[in-house]
Amino acid sequence: MPSLLPLLAGCTCGLCWFKSSYSGGEGNACLEVAHAGTRVAIRDSKAPGGPALAFPPAAFMAFIDSVRGTSADGDVR
Repeated sequence: MPSLLPLLAGCTCGLCWFKSSYSGGEGNACLEVAHAGTRVAIRDSKAPGGPALAFPPAAFMAFIDSVRGTSADGDVR
């Protein structure tokens, strides 16, 4: 049975991780994002050595649009 979670295989230490400017001053309660070739990787900022998930860019942007409350074409929902 294939995994339901798109785990990023291998070491993620070579990726350039960044946090949102909205993560707050402490920065310990957010996700970090990195470009991982043809995928967008995310990980928990509190566990940088832990697993990372990787998604196709379109799926990641659909997630971001959903969080922002907009559709893919920028219309507010």
